[in-house]
Amino acid sequence: MDRTQPKGLPTRVPVGTMGDGGTTYSGVNPNAVWLNSRGIWLSYVIAVTILHLVLLSIPFLNVAQAWTLTNVVHNIGNYIFLHMLKGTPWETNWDQGKSRLLTHWEQIDFGEQFTTTRKFLFLAPVILFILASFYTKYDPLHFIINLSTMLLVLIPKLPQLHGVRIFGINKY
Repeated sequence: MDRTQPKGLPTRVPVGTMGDGGTTYSGVNPNAVWLNSRGIWLSYVIAVTILHLVLLSIPFLNVAQAWTLTNVVHNIGNYIFLHMLKGTPWETNWDQGKSRLLTHWEQIDFGEQFTTTRKFLFLAPVILFILASFYTKYDPLHFIINLSTMLLVLIPKLPQLHGVRIFGINKY
């Protein structure tokens, strides 16, 4: 009697070793750990810098508008990616539907609060807001726009709102 595993089921191999087909399989939710990978923070800063340089290269935008647009695009993208999208893009044995109702922010570091990754993702919009406010010379219109988008992205990150759906928005 052959005791091999039926075809189509993933094989469980130790983390970092190669499974069938040359792919790594660990059984851990990839959304929870990929932001802890080496070089992710540097890549994040470089991506925001490239976004800002692209916006600065648009001829009809002045410096203040470019900084405000950098802040707004970053914060709206951050909000959509971390606080609106739910579930995992990969099916794993670990997940089995557990992450279906969790946003990406709620999955980072398995929901543990005040980790270095969460602190970095919390401080990035604040630093960008400070830079945008400085380079817009604290113009009231730019300040209100920058402050409102920063609050849009920071309020959902508060530990008190972990798993909370205000007015049932994004409940399912």
